[in-house]
Amino acid sequence: MDSVVSVSPIAEQILLDDGSPFPLVVTPKSDRIVNIFEAVTFIEDHREELLSRLILSGAILFRDFPICDALAFDTFARAFKWVPLPYIGGAAPRRQVTEIVFTSNESPPSEPIPFHHEMAQVPKFPKHLMFFCEIPSKSGGETPIAYSPMVYNRISQALPSFVQQLEAKQVRYTRILPNGDDPQSAIGRGWQSTYQTQDRFHAEQVCREQECEWLDDGCLKTVTKILPAIRLDERTGKKSWFNSIVAAYTGWSDKRNDGKRAVMFADGTLMNKNDIDQCGNILDDCSVSFRWQQGDVLLVDNRQVLHARKSFEPPRRILAALFE
Repeated sequence: MDSVVSVSPIAEQILLDDGSPFPLVVTPKSDRIVNIFEAVTFIEDHREELLSRLILSGAILFRDFPICDALAFDTFARAFKWVPLPYIGGAAPRRQVTEIVFTSNESPPSEPIPFHHEMAQVPKFPKHLMFFCEIPSKSGGETPIAYSPMVYNRISQALPSFVQQLEAKQVRYTRILPNGDDPQSAIGRGWQSTYQTQDRFHAEQVCREQECEWLDDGCLKTVTKILPAIRLDERTGKKSWFNSIVAAYTGWSDKRNDGKRAVMFADGTLMNKNDIDQCGNILDDCSVSFRWQQGDVLLVDNRQVLHARKSFEPPRRILAALFE
């Protein structure tokens, strides 16, 4: 692999406890990968080595690869041979672009998106995410990422009682889905888009692993089953801060939802705001925030890495693909 690409350092990068770079940055050597077909061949030839490095680093940034649009990104993403995961159950407003590619969260650009593991609040979450920068923003719009085992260790040291409660009680998430998409809300994905149906009965069947209640205004209230907030990654033996607690508590507030009740201990106990604030500060301290360049592809191991979004000045177009 080293004869074709360089593993390059960038300023927006840290070293994990074992010395692995976070994220790992891979760039083609001059004239070695000049079109999308050569990029796909590179992935196919070096897939196992890349995945081994991904487990160590948690995220890989492919920079300066010949990926110029959604179709090229679709082709590049498929080279990893994973099974695409439809975006069913997620809260973010999105639009489909290709069969497996859709826009990233289209909530108002003035609103930052807090740290979360993608779809941590649903039973079937993606194992891998890929993001592609088609249009970088004029200012802002960075995507901070944080290595979840590091986050877990630091929160455990700072808030041992809170973490003990999370591990013992676990959590549940509550969300009221609008009747139709609400583009003014960061969690404004309507029940029709969320469950990809216009039929109430079918929506109930799709979300059967949750409690659901139809409200008088046509909105749908959902309460998840009991979910872990801390997960053991059997591949690495490390515990991860695998949840959307900070995102739900601080970001799931709109005219229908109250963030303080969006995530609770599974026994119904409310969480303490000071604990949530400290968790948010630790996430920020553990994070790397890089500014997108046109053509960047970020591969994220969703079991190990949280991500967020800073506010930005449009235009900005980041595309995404999810995989089982």
